[in-house]
Amino acid sequence: MAARKTKKRSAKVTRTTSETDVKLQLTIEGKGKCAISTGIPFMDHMLTLMAAHGFFDLSLNAKGDIEIDDHHTIEDVGIVLGEAFSKALGDRKGIKRYGRGLVPMDEAMGSVVIDFSNRPFLIYNVKLKREMIGRFDAQMCEEFFRAFVNRSGTTLHVNVMYGENTHHIVEAVFKAFGQALDEASTLDSRIGTVRSTKGVL
Repeated sequence: MAARKTKKRSAKVTRTTSETDVKLQLTIEGKGKCAISTGIPFMDHMLTLMAAHGFFDLSLNAKGDIEIDDHHTIEDVGIVLGEAFSKALGDRKGIKRYGRGLVPMDEAMGSVVIDFSNRPFLIYNVKLKREMIGRFDAQMCEEFFRAFVNRSGTTLHVNVMYGENTHHIVEAVFKAFGQALDEASTLDSRIGTVRSTKGVL
């Protein structure tokens, strides 16, 4: 019978540039507890949902040049989160590697499938009828996921089958992302090394 091992996997990552200062602490075996402050309220909300639905404990503080726009901060948060997962997973031995999430949010349906493959690749099929959610530019979500993929070494497929309300669409995606991360990072006692016939990822 598959079982998650008891040792907690965690990572701390800091990234400081001329545009941003990001500090993050991640524990994979958590309870969904988080303290998130990016200066972008909607992004805080989405990352909180991701952590809650993935059962990760996440502490994140980001300060960026949001007086210009949100791009640099959101991209660097994706970079730091991706690096944290990569560090916490280590050699990736024993993990299920693949994960999927499928979440309905009222009229919207979001699907996220992930492979911790060490081969970064993003498919992002998310059609939006409106780009803005309040003052948040929903186009920035793709930049977040691209940054995460490139730094964590994952293949990530994000698809929204249908939806009308932009808030609902993005929320379904982030909840599904949390679910997919949870499944893919789960340790399985049946997997002796890495889940690959090559013997290496």
